[in-house]
Amino acid sequence: MKLSLLIPVLNEEENIRLIIPAVDEAFLNEKETELEFVFVDDGSRDATYSILAEMSARDSRIKVIRFSRNFGSHAALLAAFTLCSGDVASYLAADLQDPPSVLLKMMQKWREGSPVIWGQRVKREEPLSQRLFAQLYYQLMRRYALPQIPSGGLDICMIDRKVIDTIVKIGEKNTSIFGLVLWSGFPQAYVSYERRQRQRGSSRWTLGKKIKLVVDSFVAFSFAPIRLVTYLGLIFAFLGFGYGAVTIVRALLGYTTIEGWASLITMVVFLSGVQLLMLGIVAEYLWRTFDESRSRPPFVIYQTTGISETTRS
Repeated sequence: MKLSLLIPVLNEEENIRLIIPAVDEAFLNEKETELEFVFVDDGSRDATYSILAEMSARDSRIKVIRFSRNFGSHAALLAAFTLCSGDVASYLAADLQDPPSVLLKMMQKWREGSPVIWGQRVKREEPLSQRLFAQLYYQLMRRYALPQIPSGGLDICMIDRKVIDTIVKIGEKNTSIFGLVLWSGFPQAYVSYERRQRQRGSSRWTLGKKIKLVVDSFVAFSFAPIRLVTYLGLIFAFLGFGYGAVTIVRALLGYTTIEGWASLITMVVFLSGVQLLMLGIVAEYLWRTFDESRSRPPFVIYQTTGISETTRS
């Protein structure tokens, strides 16, 4: 069997030389498994691509895709899914926080017939702020979008060829690839592992990218934000009608007094903020609908190394 390892990279010149030896060491006794490494350079500005091209020239197992600019890790995964040739494929982080040895356990589950296998973390060797953000994100996703998400998170996944082909055919932009795998509904299995702390370099998973992932995930897989708009509209409509009724009754009973401007301006500012919030939520859905309708590709490939034109077509 052939296993494709899909590795998005962004300014990872300090780590990429360590990936192949680490994986080869883990698969030392797996003589029947052919490995394919599909690196996707997501707009690196350092020597990442030149190092990868040099590695590919020496090792025919290494395929390199270079984007014209940064399109995001999920677009990089989609590109790797599109061009990989394995019977089964797995995402692998370039920083080796996910130990390659967990892939052996996942392959065993695949051989037993599971088309989707998740690596379920039992411990995170990460800063407290990252752990809290991840915990909050996955709790919200389990509650309002994808209840089948593993409680430990979605950092590593192995999927069968039929699942790969399904994800490629969907071809959505501004979405979560892992969310699409869950949404597709194929039977799933889980293996436990401990995620390690990054040893070299700094993470490119910035706060802005995290926020974009949250918005993309909820807009793509949940109607909760748009339902929130409806609920807020109903609540404030009832409050407005109630306040109007009280004002009319007080006027009829002769209790009308001149109200101060402070309470009035506070209410106006508050309601204006709520209205802008609701417009923003609706705009997120409209923007993604517009973006899909333009049929622009989710990524643009600048050049490749080790990939034939037949494979690309």
